[in-house]
Amino acid sequence: QVQLVESGGGLVQAGGSLRLSCAASGRSFSRFTMGWFRQAPGKEREFVAAISWSYGSTYSSTYYTDSVKGRFTISRDNAKNTVYLQMNGLKAEDTAVYYCAAGGGSYSPGREYDYWGQGTQVTVSS
Repeated sequence: QVQLVESGGGLVQAGGSLRLSCAASGRSFSRFTMGWFRQAPGKEREFVAAISWSYGSTYSSTYYTDSVKGRFTISRDNAKNTVYLQMNGLKAEDTAVYYCAAGGGSYSPGREYDYWGQGTQVTVSS
């Protein structure tokens, strides 16, 4: 069983930055593909970014939805069992609840994730 706890959300002006963190409990964190998703009011949950598992390697592949490429960066620290989402150049349309997710195996578009956090609110004022 894996528990995920997000933090770092808040209120920021357009153009500002936030860094979200997702701390994972349990073993074998480095074996999980980690993802960030978001859900805005009245909208479906959508994929934001993912980082591949990196067991036995320092390299992880990263993936982003088009709307955040060049502005958001996902990274992981396996020693701390934590995945991060650095968000720069925030826009009003980035306002949403952001969720962390973990899943065994490799990344693929639209894949299912096994574990989810409770979410953290990000609000960008214009």
